[in-house]
Amino acid sequence: MRKVVVACVALSALAVTGPAFATDLPLKAPPYAPPAPVYDWTGFYLGINGGYSWGNSSTSYSGTDAITGLPFTPLSMSQSMDGWLGGGQIGYNWQFNRNWLLGLEADIDGTSQKGSAALPSVSGTFGVIALFPFTTTASLSQSLPWFGTARLRLGVLPSDHWLLYVTGGLAYGEVDSSSTISNTTTTGAGTTTVTMSGSQDTTKVGWTIGGGVEWAFAAHWTAKLEYLYMDLGTVSGAFTGVGAYSTLVTSSHVTDDILRAGFNYKF
Repeated sequence: MRKVVVACVALSALAVTGPAFATDLPLKAPPYAPPAPVYDWTGFYLGINGGYSWGNSSTSYSGTDAITGLPFTPLSMSQSMDGWLGGGQIGYNWQFNRNWLLGLEADIDGTSQKGSAALPSVSGTFGVIALFPFTTTASLSQSLPWFGTARLRLGVLPSDHWLLYVTGGLAYGEVDSSSTISNTTTTGAGTTTVTMSGSQDTTKVGWTIGGGVEWAFAAHWTAKLEYLYMDLGTVSGAFTGVGAYSTLVTSSHVTDDILRAGFNYKF
């Protein structure tokens, strides 16, 4: 009987102290997981871009009427210069305070932008003893074969792989202008048409402002979507014509709305 009592007491003590011994055993630590790397935007980059551009040329016209020998009434017209574009960019970013970025970027693009405007045709008669009818037509065509910018970029990083930025700076580009002026007269000898053509190429310097978003999708690669408004100022031209537009003087204010996407490789 005493042996049974002693055995019961021993079992009771083991039941009470067993969990205490278990809590003293060392626990196995979970495997170490290094933190995800934080993307660093600082450094030089090189890239390509492409997109579409909506250009506009607001032009005022003045000149001389050869029929009367007097200046014709000045007029103003606007024409679109839309087209595709593509090119490249190079720049440097400096990331500071973790969530801010300051950068400098330069780019150059070739474009298919062009447009034309037809001036109002002028009809009338000339002569003293006999009156001979005439009709003068004129048009102005303009294109923007290339442009470039040099801009500052100021951005905020809502997360380490996303950049929202505003940008602005210098813009420059070539504006090509050409005129075609025709005068058709009818006399006793028949109908005669005389056509005069001329062209001028001008490189202008202006300004640009805009903004965009950029995404770092790989260790050295980013993709961006960007909008720019560009103002190249006023382009002046003077063309020799015939008939009611014997001289044609133009003054065009050229602007551009640019939407483009691109890829950058960061060194």
